[in-house]
Amino acid sequence: MLLPPLILPGVLCILYVIGLWTIFTKAGKPGWAAIIPVYNVYIFVKVSGRPGWWWVLYLVPVVNIVIAIMVTIDVAKAFGKGVGFALGMVIFGFIFLPILGLGSATYTKPLPAPPPAPA
Repeated sequence: MLLPPLILPGVLCILYVIGLWTIFTKAGKPGWAAIIPVYNVYIFVKVSGRPGWWWVLYLVPVVNIVIAIMVTIDVAKAFGKGVGFALGMVIFGFIFLPILGLGSATYTKPLPAPPPAPA
């Protein structure tokens, strides 16, 4: 009887990994990074156009929620999607990540933020 409760979470995890794998591949990153813990967060941050060190902010309680939403919005925008789609990615990632990765959306590398103006 232990098997049935594990089937649904297993299927959801597989859908999530498929979504991340295809997103990473579209962005020119290695797809296998989707199955490596911590490294997949680093790659997701890089796909968003944010600095790679932002993955460390995922370790800070409460800040990690804000950063995750910001990074996800940036990834959605990099694929031509809006904030509504990004919120779907945050709440229902197992559905929206495969839609983004397997759909017709194309990746456009985000432009780096301009340097701050001198005072």
